[in-house]
Amino acid sequence: MWTLNIPGWKNLEINFLVFDYNGTLAVDGKLLPQLGEKIKQLAGIFEIHVVTADTFGKAAAELKDLPCKLKILPKENQAEAKQAYVQALGATGVAAIGNGRNDQLMLKTAALGIVLIQAEGAAVATVNNADVVCTRANDAFDLFLHPKRLTATLRG
Repeated sequence: MWTLNIPGWKNLEINFLVFDYNGTLAVDGKLLPQLGEKIKQLAGIFEIHVVTADTFGKAAAELKDLPCKLKILPKENQAEAKQAYVQALGATGVAAIGNGRNDQLMLKTAALGIVLIQAEGAAVATVNNADVVCTRANDAFDLFLHPKRLTATLRG
């Protein structure tokens, strides 16, 4: 379990990282450069999950050699399905990372929600439900490898 006490905010005890795929880990269905290595690094600390509607149909192939669990969700009711996935893991032990409108509830429900604004942009509703905003996936990963960055951002 990864723990972090953020003065004036909360104590985090994170077991799971839950990522959206398209717009978060991938652009046009292709995994972003360097993220495979980052996933491998973080898999030694967290159990990593990727939840997606798999718009481009490439998630399984792109993630096949990486230590993560892929869940392809039905196209309908995405926001609720992602939220339910986080709840089933135990939301207080989850950090969720996404960008789309269908990610807003999982970010709101998780102990820590991180929104990414990259090539695909981010839905305003999702930005409003996040605790942290990053403009590069590598930076979001690095928050867990260098947790004092999270403390500096979130302390009260």
